[in-house]
Amino acid sequence: MKSEQKPRSWFWSWVVNNRLVSVLTIILLILLILLVASKVPWLATPLILVGQIVSLPIILAGVGYYLLNPVVDRLERRGVARSWTITGLFILIAGLLVWGILSVVPLIQRQTVTLLNEWPQYWQELTRTVNQWLNDERLGSLRAQLDQLNQQLSDQSSRSVSHLAQTTWSSVGGVVSRIASIVVALVTAPFILFYLLRDGHRLPAYLSRLLPIKKRQSAMNLLIEMNRQVSNYVRGQLIVAFIVAVLFYLGFWIIGLKFALLLGVVAGVLNLVPYLGSFLAMVPAVVVAAMVSPWMLVKVLIVFIIEQTLEGRLISPLVLGSSLKIHPLTIIFVLLIAGKAFGVVGVILGIPGYAVIRVIVTQTFQWYQGVVGGYTLAESEKQGENGYHEEN
Repeated sequence: MKSEQKPRSWFWSWVVNNRLVSVLTIILLILLILLVASKVPWLATPLILVGQIVSLPIILAGVGYYLLNPVVDRLERRGVARSWTITGLFILIAGLLVWGILSVVPLIQRQTVTLLNEWPQYWQELTRTVNQWLNDERLGSLRAQLDQLNQQLSDQSSRSVSHLAQTTWSSVGGVVSRIASIVVALVTAPFILFYLLRDGHRLPAYLSRLLPIKKRQSAMNLLIEMNRQVSNYVRGQLIVAFIVAVLFYLGFWIIGLKFALLLGVVAGVLNLVPYLGSFLAMVPAVVVAAMVSPWMLVKVLIVFIIEQTLEGRLISPLVLGSSLKIHPLTIIFVLLIAGKAFGVVGVILGIPGYAVIRVIVTQTFQWYQGVVGGYTLAESEKQGENGYHEEN
């Protein structure tokens, strides 16, 4: 006779035999392993060193991959081999870089040197103008507070300059090391980019083979969605930044503002920071325009208004669309947190990182909904009927 099976306890049903608890336990164990590894110097130091060396060329190659991969895929669908397409793109990019180094870079360099040389004069003129405004008797109390603030800023600046002068020679080795790492990254990034463009489309299928057969399709869907989110954002932001740089350059050139090319390039680079980049880019343009004439300042503000209108109403909707579907307030919070935690790199990579984390969380929650059930009206009614029949 078969022995009667004893009923499972609540601990077995809700803890031991629960998929969510099992997943959380695995995540906890992974985090504990990482914590222990970080506390072991001989194990953590080589990993950190490898990450510092590899991260920059991988980021550069990843940006190039998201920009060029659509072109490679489209030509491959038309019968052109990927290797030939990649080689042709590399030759074209090399030609553009040589042209830029020979023609555009020297012009930007001259404008940069001129602006740095003339900046003290601009600053003195701006200070003199502000002091004239503050000499009004109606601003007496405010002037005293501003004088105190100016003195504090001057003292802090003097201390910073002194500290920088004391540590310059001691940090020469670090500067040389950083320059060497940047050079190595620029040399190795094209090779990584070549193999990414040639074999990157096979990566999701290759990684999914590490999982059981039943889980491969889910893993493939997750990787494809993550890749889509990041590629749309990176490609869209770079295209928008380039268009913004061209618009600002043309606008400043039309109104006759000095350093038009330099200010346009700065605006394009800063535009990589969502919502805040364009406003930050206007600071040097406004200072330069204010030192020329009040009418030039008005024209610069008009250029800024036109550019913001075109970017917000035409360029960003066409290029970016609603692929990320992230609320502007969420983007601001992500930028603040990522900037505080990781600095400039966090500000630039915070949004795509958030997009990846959101995809993982969304897919995990959808899996949890399927396991637990009851998140739709039909499932809730069905569970209620089952509970009613079991009670009766």
